[in-house]
Amino acid sequence: MDLTTIWFLLVAVLFTGYFILEGFDFGVGMLLPVLGRDDRERRVLINTIGPVWDGNEVWLITAGGAMFAAFPEWYATLFSGFYLPLLLILLALIARGVAFEYRNKRPEASWKRRWDHAVFFGSLLPAILWGVAFANILRGVPLTADHEYAGGFFNLLNPYALLGGATTAALFLTHGAVFIALKTVGDIRDRAAALAVRVGVATAVLAVAFLTWSLTIRANTAAIALAVAAAVALLGGLAAAYARREGWAFIGTAAAIGLAVATLFTALFPNVLPSTLDAAGTLTATNAASTPYTLKIMTWVAVIFTPIVLAYQGWTYWVFRKRIGVAHIPRH
Repeated sequence: MDLTTIWFLLVAVLFTGYFILEGFDFGVGMLLPVLGRDDRERRVLINTIGPVWDGNEVWLITAGGAMFAAFPEWYATLFSGFYLPLLLILLALIARGVAFEYRNKRPEASWKRRWDHAVFFGSLLPAILWGVAFANILRGVPLTADHEYAGGFFNLLNPYALLGGATTAALFLTHGAVFIALKTVGDIRDRAAALAVRVGVATAVLAVAFLTWSLTIRANTAAIALAVAAAVALLGGLAAAYARREGWAFIGTAAAIGLAVATLFTALFPNVLPSTLDAAGTLTATNAASTPYTLKIMTWVAVIFTPIVLAYQGWTYWVFRKRIGVAHIPRH
């Protein structure tokens, strides 16, 4: 296996980790006005992700950095062509992060309500736009022979991409509901578990439709197998949620998201950004890659530092593993 293939796999792994971990963050944020009936319950929901949400975003930073260094042509074309949706994602993530820090700085209900809105929309917008972006990456976009994006923003809002956005939002919503049920006690836990099953049914329909459509665009045997495994994992997760086995339910929804992302990357390879305008404009893992020397240095850096980062993040989740409830939240 050459270094370009290895780094394509590593970029795929980084985005997979990001969507699994940040996915339940987005889900919790979207469920804040649904499951949080008063301020104490909303504080419980925010506290379930409070110790980990910023660490989860490191996966996105690392994925972007790896793409920039390993596949600069891919990075340049993607970030110029997808400039507006990626900017909206960035602004939403900034607003959400600020909201987590600022909502308790003043006691007024109106102040907290405004920041709660920022958490909700700062979670909903990226959940949709990431699906739109990755659907367009798989489908292909109009690229010239010089690898320049020749479309506009509304080219990205095609029916397939919009279905992708609805699917990722629904997956993250289900994943977040399962996570809340896993991390809370009492009435919030019961409501989250019930909601996970109800939302999960609609999510399963959307996910099957999106993956089926994806495989009609680009498919190989491995991608088909991964898509089937993703569907099985999601159904297993929903069955576990119905049985109130939150740990297994979370494993199921996490596996479903991971396998779905793996399906898209597997179907995409060896391309990294297909062109619908000119076949010569298609970016592949080979023509978009950095020099072998650069990839070699990056590989050694990844071998040394990746285990450290994984160990630290795993330790963080272990420290903050216990459930919380309204009884743990002071009234003032």
